[in-house]
Amino acid sequence: MFKYFLLLSMVFSSLVCSQAWGEEWLDDFAKRVKGKTAKQRVPGYLFALIEEGKPAKMVVSGKTASNGSAITPDTVFRLASVSKTFTSILMAKMVEENKLSWQTPVTNMTNEFTFENTKNLQLAHVIGQSSGFSPNAYDNLIEANYPVKRVLNMLTALKPLCTPGECYTYQNTLFGVIEEYFEENNTSYRQQLEDEVLLPLNMKGSSVGREGLEASSSWAKPHVAIAKNKWRSVAVSDDYYRYSPAAGVNANGADMVKWVGALLGEKPNIIGPQIIDQVTQPRVKTKREMHRRLWKRYLKDAHYGLGWRVYDFDGHKLNYHGGWVKGYRAVVSFAPDQKVGYFMLMNAESNLINDFTADFWASYFEQYDEKQKLLSGSVKP
Repeated sequence: MFKYFLLLSMVFSSLVCSQAWGEEWLDDFAKRVKGKTAKQRVPGYLFALIEEGKPAKMVVSGKTASNGSAITPDTVFRLASVSKTFTSILMAKMVEENKLSWQTPVTNMTNEFTFENTKNLQLAHVIGQSSGFSPNAYDNLIEANYPVKRVLNMLTALKPLCTPGECYTYQNTLFGVIEEYFEENNTSYRQQLEDEVLLPLNMKGSSVGREGLEASSSWAKPHVAIAKNKWRSVAVSDDYYRYSPAAGVNANGADMVKWVGALLGEKPNIIGPQIIDQVTQPRVKTKREMHRRLWKRYLKDAHYGLGWRVYDFDGHKLNYHGGWVKGYRAVVSFAPDQKVGYFMLMNAESNLINDFTADFWASYFEQYDEKQKLLSGSVKP
């Protein structure tokens, strides 16, 4: 399997190949990823460590498909629900510009859908996954390619499980309201995300929608499991692309470094610290997250903010989101206090990505805490 290690400049002025970075914990982590993905025969992936003020460190492995080209930092992947982190920042910018408020009623955002059973449903409840609707309501209809407006009309007829804002109920279909809002204002989610986020951050390899993915000069083909440790390339599915604010963004590794860098505060003129702080404030508790395999030994608390999962990871704040659509997996995460971020993209539906993310942060925080003890003098070198 094709594999190489890269030291990637945050300004992308150079690419330097290296076998190791001189950080034992990171080298060991990369070896564990290599071994486990090889055993599962994962077609391709990349991941990166981003630290404020330092070059990003990226590992790239595999091919776009069995007969495809080697994956590089410029290979585009679907981000799936990691798209919600982009939507979160976009809507926060609109709130900052007084175009909307987090308290704006959803009924004021679209003239077509009444949401009769949830009159107090607000923008914050949509982005913050606290609408009260049954979790993942009508995702099966998304995957069956039902028309968006028909699904939204069915959603509006549902009676909520709780008052909006009081419980965590993860949704994808409800994000169709965001697209409807933009369309009723003679624009689109794609156009607004490009104008407000992607172009200002110089994320030239990123796009919204299937056409954007397939127009990329290099893009990773989706793979689904057909047997243990055996994958098959499949066609790109339109389903969740029709709900772009929920799962329609595409990006390559180079652009994801820019995205995480911006979340760490490197572009305050584009994404200000007040925006990042606002969307990563804990809002509704997510109890199920506390029982995730491998994560449960580290998570002390778990909430959902506005488009971000907000964790207490063994005493450290960690902001995180994962994504999964047919043939792809993705994660993005960052520790705001340490100014460190991590993401991983895969062109296969492997659950390894969850284990790797927990492993990465456990390894990072362990060595970080040891360094802090040495600096404080509480532990002798």
